[in-house]
This record gives sequence, C-alpha cells and structure tokens, in this order.
Amino acid sequence: MHTAISIFILPCNMLYLCCLDQMAEAVLIAVTKIGDILLEEATKGIIAKLSEKVTNLKELPVKVEEIKKQLTMMGNVIRQIGTVYLTDDVVKSWIGDVRRVAYHVEDVMDKYSYNLLQLQEEGFLKRFFIKGTHYVRVFSEITDEIVEVEKEIQLVIKMKEQWLQPSQLVANPLTEMERQRSQDSFPEFVKDGDLVGIEYNRIWLTSLLYSEEPEPENTVITVSGMGGLGKSTLVSNVYEREKINFPAHAWIVVSQVYTVDALLRKLLWKIGYTEQPLSAGIDKMDVHDLKKEIQQRLQNRKYLIVLDDVWEQDVYFQIHDALQDLPGSRIIITTRKDHVAGISSPNRHLELEPLSKSDAFDLFCRRAFYNRKGHMCSKDLEMIATSIVDRCHGLPLAIVTIGGMLSSRQRLDIWTQKYNQLRSELSNNDHVRAILNLSYHDLPDDLKNCFLYCSLFPEDYHMSRESLVRLWVAEGFVVRKEKNTPEMVAEGNLMELIHRNMLEVVENDELGRVSTCKMHDIVRELAISVAKEERFASADDYATMILVQQDKDVRRLSLCGWKDDTAVKVKLPHLRTVLSLGATSPCRGMLSSILSESNYLAVLELQDSEITEVPTSIGSMFNLRYIGLRRTKVRSLPDSIENLSNLHTLDIKQTQIEKLPRGVVKIKKLRHLLADRYADEKQAEFRYFIGVQAPKELSNLEELQTLETVESNPDLAEQLKKLMQLRSVWIDNISADDCANLFATLSTMPLLSSLLLSAKDAKEALCFEALKPNSTYLHRLITRGQWAKGTLNCPIFLKHGINLKYLAISWCHLGEDPLGMMAPHMPNLTYLRLNNMHSAKTLVLSKDSFPNLKTLVLKHMHDVSELKIVDGALPCIDGLYIVSLSKLNKVPQGIESLGSLKKLWLLGLHKDFRTQWGTEGMHPKMVHVPELRV
Repeated sequence: MHTAISIFILPCNMLYLCCLDQMAEAVLIAVTKIGDILLEEATKGIIAKLSEKVTNLKELPVKVEEIKKQLTMMGNVIRQIGTVYLTDDVVKSWIGDVRRVAYHVEDVMDKYSYNLLQLQEEGFLKRFFIKGTHYVRVFSEITDEIVEVEKEIQLVIKMKEQWLQPSQLVANPLTEMERQRSQDSFPEFVKDGDLVGIEYNRIWLTSLLYSEEPEPENTVITVSGMGGLGKSTLVSNVYEREKINFPAHAWIVVSQVYTVDALLRKLLWKIGYTEQPLSAGIDKMDVHDLKKEIQQRLQNRKYLIVLDDVWEQDVYFQIHDALQDLPGSRIIITTRKDHVAGISSPNRHLELEPLSKSDAFDLFCRRAFYNRKGHMCSKDLEMIATSIVDRCHGLPLAIVTIGGMLSSRQRLDIWTQKYNQLRSELSNNDHVRAILNLSYHDLPDDLKNCFLYCSLFPEDYHMSRESLVRLWVAEGFVVRKEKNTPEMVAEGNLMELIHRNMLEVVENDELGRVSTCKMHDIVRELAISVAKEERFASADDYATMILVQQDKDVRRLSLCGWKDDTAVKVKLPHLRTVLSLGATSPCRGMLSSILSESNYLAVLELQDSEITEVPTSIGSMFNLRYIGLRRTKVRSLPDSIENLSNLHTLDIKQTQIEKLPRGVVKIKKLRHLLADRYADEKQAEFRYFIGVQAPKELSNLEELQTLETVESNPDLAEQLKKLMQLRSVWIDNISADDCANLFATLSTMPLLSSLLLSAKDAKEALCFEALKPNSTYLHRLITRGQWAKGTLNCPIFLKHGINLKYLAISWCHLGEDPLGMMAPHMPNLTYLRLNNMHSAKTLVLSKDSFPNLKTLVLKHMHDVSELKIVDGALPCIDGLYIVSLSKLNKVPQGIESLGSLKKLWLLGLHKDFRTQWGTEGMHPKMVHVPELRV
C-alpha cells in the first residue's frame, strides 16, 4: 500500500558518520582487474615471448599477484576502519595514500590488458614483427610503473606500521548510540499538534491492530520507506495510543547493530521480567532459555511488539518462535528495505511516500514558526518558504531540519541565502547525514560505486535502466557471475538499490521492470558529498572545473547543463568519465583537451549537448568503453574509431549520422550499437526515423546484444546468422523480398526479446509467415507498414502471441476489428498501440478482453466511429489514450466501468464528441480517474 505519510517535530542527536567504504571500493576495482588479467591463460605465452626483449617482464605476473594480495589486505583494513569514527588526520591521510595506489594500479592494469589484447587479436608474431620496438617500449614502461607501485605499497605499509596506532581509532559514536538505542531507546511521543498528514495512516494502521482476519497471517504488519520519512514516528504515535489495550507490549529498536540474545533479553525485560534483579538470572540465560522464558510470560497475554528499524529478515525469523500466535496479538516492523517489508502480507504493508506539497508546507511552518499562533508564515517570506519546501521534495527529515535552522532567523535575505545553499546545508547537517549514511553504509561493496555514480546525473533526472546498466558495466563496477552477463548483474544491482529505497522508481515497462528511476535530491546531495570526499567524482559548474584542474586525481567529471562558453583546457591524466548531458556550450576545445590529456577515459557521455564533430584523436583512447552522442548534431564518426577495441556501447541515436565507418566491425567487444536519425521530428511521415546502413562484415560483432536501428539489405539475413547474442533488433527499410530470409534468421536467435520491423515505405506489404521465434523471451514487437493478407493467422501471433507483452502496430490497414481479432491470442499484453490504421467502423472490447492490459493507445484510426467496452474487459487498464479518431462522435460505451483507470485522454475526436460527453453527464461518472483530458 502506498500513501502519504505523517511526520514529527523532534530533535535528533545522531552524529556524522565518516564515509570510508568507498575507499575500499577503489581497491576492489583494482583487485578485480588484476584478477581478470591473471585468469587469461593466453597472455602467459605472450609474456614469455616478450620477456626475451623486455627486462624484468618475466617476473611481472608474480609481481602483479603480490600487488593483488597487498591491496586485498589494505582493503580489509580500510573496511575495519570504516566501522569507526575517524578523528585522526594521520589515518585519513593514510587512507588517501591507499586510494592513490589503488587508482595507480587500475591505470597500469588497463594499459597492460589493452596492449596484451592488441598482440593477442592480430597474432603475436605478426604484430610484434611490425611494431616490435613500440611494444618493447610500452611493456618496459609498464614494468617500470609496476616497480613504482611496489615502492608506493611498501611506503604505505611502512606508514601504517609507523603511524597508525590502535589508540588512534575511537569507537564510532553513531554505532555506540545505535547499540544503546537497541537496548534502551524509544522515540519521544509526539503530540497531535506536531503531526502533519498522519490521520489516514494512523486510522489504517490502527484498524490492522484490531482486524479479525484468520490468525496467524495477520500478526505481522510492516511499514517501509527511505530514511527520514517518519516511519518510527507514525508507529510510535499508534503504539502509545493503543498499547493500553495489549497486556504485554514492547518497543525494540533493532537497527544494523544487534545480537539475538540482546534483543530477546530486552524483550523479556520489557514484558515483565521484574521480579528479580537483573544479575539474578536474565543476564546468564542463553538464547534457548530466553525464548522459553518469553513464551511462559506471554501465555494467554495478548501482545503488541514493535521491531523498529529492521535491516534484515533474519531478525524476525530468529526470534519469532519465542512469540506465540496468540489471538489478537500484533508485531509491527519498520524498515528501509523492501525485502524486510515482504515479511507481512501485501495488504498489511504500508509503504510511506514523500509528503504532498500542502502537508510539506504545513510541516515547515509548524517548525519554522513554532512560536507563532497558528504557525502562520509571514507574507514577505511566503514565496521563499514555498521554494525551500519544494526543494526538500517532501522528505520530512529535511523539512524539519531546515525549518529548525530558519526558525530563529526570520529575515528574507537570510532565507534566500539558505535556499541557494540548501542542499549543502542539509547534506552537512549532522543528523540528516547520519540517518541517510546508515543506508549508504549498509550497501554491499559492489553497490556503493553504482549508487555514487547516480549522483553524476542532474537534479531530478530520470535515469533509464538500460543506460545505467551500460554505464556501470563500462566503468567496471560489475562483472559476470556464473552464467549471468555483466548486464544482468547490473540490473540486479539497480533493483537492489531500489529495494533499499536508495533510488525511486519513476516508470515501469511492460514486464514490470524499472524503466526509469531517479534519486531524491537530498540523497543525491549526500552522494555528491561522499563522491567528492573520496575523489570518486566532481560536478557541475565552471568554478568546479577550475578547482578540478588543481586535483589531478579526479576520476569522473559531470558537466551536465554547463553553459559557460569559456574555452577551458583541462589536464586530468586519470580521468575516466565525462558526463555532459545537455551542455549548451560548444565544448569542442574542452573535448579535444580531454581526449589528448586523459588517456584512461572509459566513458564519454555527451547526450543532448551541442557538439557537432568528434575529433580524430578519439581513436587513441584505448580504454574507452562507452560513447554517448544521442541527440547531438554530429554528422559522422572518424575512421579512427576502429581502434577502440575495448568499446562496449556506441550510442548515436537521433544524430545526423547516415553511415558508420567501415572499421566499426573491428570493434569485436561491441555489445550495444544504437544508431538512427530523425528524418521528420514531428513523426508525421512514415519513415520519420531512418536506420544506418549496415556495414559489411557486420557478422564480426559476435558479442552484439543490441542493434538499433539498421537498414535492411539483401545480405543482412546472412550477416545476422552469427549474431546469436542479440537481444534487441530494430530493422528499417524492409522490402517484401527480404521477409522470408530475414525473418527466418531472426527466428533462430535464442535470446531475442525486442524486435522492431519497419517496411521501406507505407505501401510495402510485409509477410510474417517465416517469423517463428525460437526465443520465448520475445515479448516486445513493433511493426510499421502494411501486412500481407492473413498475417494475424501467422505463428508470431497465433502461437507466440501468448508471450507478447508489448505490441505496437502502425500504418497497417486491416479493414477489420483488430481488437476483437487479437484479444483471444494475446492474453498477456500489457501495452497495445494501434496507430495510423484503417479498420472496421466499430471496435468492440468483449468481456475478458486483454485481462493484463495496462496501456491502450488508439491513434489516427480514421474509420472508427464507435467503441464498445463490454463489462469485464480491460480489468487492469491504467491508461487509455484515444487520440485523433476524427469520426468518433459517441462516448465509448461502457467506459465508466473501467474502475482501475488512472489516465484517460479523449483528444482530437469528432467535433460533436465534447457535446455528447457533456449531454451524457460523463464527468461525474469519471471522477475516479485522476488524469482526464477531453
């Protein structure tokens, strides 16, 4: 259940938690890259041959293995340090030195692996004979750098032994406080006058305490949401009100630091173990005895137990057998993690969301104007107060904190100043940072980099799942696990961040997967702060750029929305990522500077920027794994791109590029090729987007997973036969003569999941008889153009139709009722779009039609004058978009029966439609639809 939340006005004394785990992540990446290289059997022979020419090269694998061991040990030490609160600058300095060593190792390993790959790919003898002197020099440099790394490691070890004493590490106040909270603490009861927006939640939660559903299924209630949403406050309010009705009651704060016996001891004490002094027995009981004692004391006593701030399911499962299934008893669990919330049944789970704008403003005023009658905001401060509240994005913790800051300084100039630096104020506030840091520090090692990386995107940016996955893979944050590809592992990482409420879902796709997500502004500011502190990344403006140039160790640079036209030359030798989304300055000089100075660049994302040309020097970027030029003004790619043997992703969608360089087929590691251009941005013409010409020898790209969009030609079917890793294929300019061979080849692809097939023009009829997919993963099908007669009886619809979830058909003249014809064969569709079609005049959605459909789009269907929706059709429909049906002059029959509808568009219809809508009094009948456009 999702609902708005309540919140309190309550001081918090949580302290700043130093962020060191990211340091361990730098070590992890370096160690992973070393491991990958050492596993390459083919490199041993090459090293043996090269060692005849290069001094000390024979010992290189042994030296690298030793470096790996040393870095692993350092990583373990840092993780241990990361559990304490650092107060010593020497320790911080030592950690910085380890970071620099780890980064240095990563750079050397990238250079090492690239040159080994070059020798391996073209044949060692041939390559060495032609460029022997070059490789002797390169590997001599590598061996020299390894010697330097060894010296750096020895110096770091010496510093630790000399300066890093156990007495310099003090216990983390936050961790100690959490231990104390788990034993003694309970949230202060909040008065009703200090609560905002709580009533619905409180009534709902209270009703669950007394519901009469069968036991024991209704025993556990869960309340979840990100840190700072007021979960504990809501539950404590209900607990304090209702505990009098439960003979046994207890509030136990669990948090990240707990032991089972300590929890059981606390529970036993709170439910009535008071007859004897503590030392007389309870402290000597083991877990078994504690559970037995609790069971005896709960006999025939209805109980209410709150487990507050639970991070793992094990907490409940380790103690639940001590709690008898007594009628009417309840356990309430608060948590930040979705998998913990899954302990309860879905109808007994409350997922808190940010406050509405009105409640957020009310809460702010109660805190900022607490000493005024009615907590009324001054007129002169109302506008700036609204802006401040908007920037908190409904997070109660942030609203309460900033309201408290401003309560004693009620002047417009001060409030404006605080507004301009609001996020830094909040991210540096001790108790805000402490609460959010708990979530960050609980992340597994492989998720911390993924989380911090999201802070590189602009504020409120909707990050696509596919882009994040490709970027994380390019950065080396994820590796293949067993049979899963790195992309699959990265998708798992994304879902884990969402389940932990570190990222928010914006939209899901037809499979229920996350399509886009975003990062809450306050969480983003925390991530930015940690990223800068750990030299992980820097962001955003000209001033930052000047500072960045003084820090040669910066690894990632975000210039999203940078509008400064000043020519900036940067010298960042260790730079690995440039993210510049929507930069309006030409940035040509900066780009050339980066490409000439940043040899280890792995990601170049320039989407929506004003770049018009890609420098030839890009071909020298041996480490480049991701190029993003989507929606830029680039017209061609330099031939030197063929040298990018490590490139995974090339995204040139919606550019002006018509043809790929011939040498692109030499990039054998290429996994995602996204390329098309808009011929008509208004999308009125049939071929409003056009694919690129398929390069000869496309079949060389055997690791290709994504191919969007390529023009069809007589040889394409043969080229595709070797590309059996393809998941998504978009093909444009298909002629009727291409269909048989092309569709037969596509049918053999075992992993195919998404397919777009577009004819060469609006009159070309495509025959789908040969499309008999072996892949049961094929769930998305988009067709553009005429169909040959009888296409709906082809296997793709009759046999495979049950697997389809997303179907979009346009420019197809069926002459019949497509809804009636498709419904029996495609029961699992969640998305259906029919566009620019001739069909029957009356469309009928019969009973039980499309039981899983969530989105239906009917657009430019020129013949349709009537739509009938029989009761029982579209039971799950979420969005219905009926647009530009010029002959539809009647209100769709039965439309008011669609109870699940959230969005309804009825636009561009017959001129009499709106009159008919009003005559039939439809607005009152559709009040259940939040978004209605007529």
